[in-house]
Amino acid sequence: MFPYDPTLAAAVAAAPQSIPDVVSLLETIESTCVDTDGLKWFNWLYLQVTNAVQARVNAGGFADPAWLAVLDVQFAGFYFAAVQSALTANTSPGCWQAVFNVRNQMSIARIQFALAGMNAHINHDLPQAIVATCQATGIAPQHGTAQYNDYTGVNATLDAIINTAKQELNVRLAGDALPAVTHLEDLLAAWSISSAREIAWNNAEVLWHIKDVAPVSTAFLDSLDAATAVTSKTLLVLVP
Repeated sequence: MFPYDPTLAAAVAAAPQSIPDVVSLLETIESTCVDTDGLKWFNWLYLQVTNAVQARVNAGGFADPAWLAVLDVQFAGFYFAAVQSALTANTSPGCWQAVFNVRNQMSIARIQFALAGMNAHINHDLPQAIVATCQATGIAPQHGTAQYNDYTGVNATLDAIINTAKQELNVRLAGDALPAVTHLEDLLAAWSISSAREIAWNNAEVLWHIKDVAPVSTAFLDSLDAATAVTSKTLLVLVP
């Protein structure tokens, strides 16, 4: 869809091993994408979020910073895998494909791409990343644990980043102004990163208990992708 897509696919071919690796890949995507590529605006927002998490990890602001660091890397891996599969095989989870299919549509607002990407990444990818992190660290996902408290401890910071993005990215893809009144106001007001992350944790707990029953876990993930794709498509409705 864009002439630099092979460059993006090559950049994300190797899985990141640390938060600095994640930041470096996000910066590569940002510097490669043009402003009229909707992927750029989710990536821009995700970079702000990752920088905030990295700063808090480095400052010792978590009870279990090692667990948060593993989660950050596992989580990012799902995004990079979606980018690579979409650009090399024209296929990715439905919630991500909804974003890639319209990433050049000029009437869509930058904030729509940012939130649709966050929707796919949090509602679909995050439960799987939490489970993968818990498997790697031998810690079950449970409410009330140090890991859960660390996980929710960044919500206020993330909410502030999202609220700023809702203001800064509230323009069409090319940067021109939106109509004075659109359906976006209701969409933007309804989407909450804190609520989405709580749902993701709840889904991770469910997935943890069914992970060893392949038919059940596969069906659960398929349903999760389908439901998340509906929301992504709703967030990406064309602005008149």
